[in-house]
Amino acid sequence: MNPQGLQAEQRALSFLQQQGLRLVERNWLCRGGEIDLIMRDGACLVFVEVRHRASGRFGGAAYSITAAKQRKLMHAAAVYLSERRVDAPCRFDAVLSEGEQPLQWLKNIFA
Repeated sequence: MNPQGLQAEQRALSFLQQQGLRLVERNWLCRGGEIDLIMRDGACLVFVEVRHRASGRFGGAAYSITAAKQRKLMHAAAVYLSERRVDAPCRFDAVLSEGEQPLQWLKNIFA
């Protein structure tokens, strides 16, 4: 991951912790996918995709979460839940970083 991406991920983690979420895992990998942050929001397990773009040109950070990326995230989450034998409500969130703008937190980006 490039330095800007690492910085964006750290900013996202700090931001989410300030909102009361608790870190469970960071950069969890499996065959076919990765989850940037796995957080706990009360009883809910939150799979967080962090996207950084230098600017909003060409669609910005949100635009980069393609259908293929969504499939990979869902696959990775399913593997995580199966391997860890977790039975909890879950959701997918995104934290978007574009240039120097404030972070944007999108909850429940897809089911």
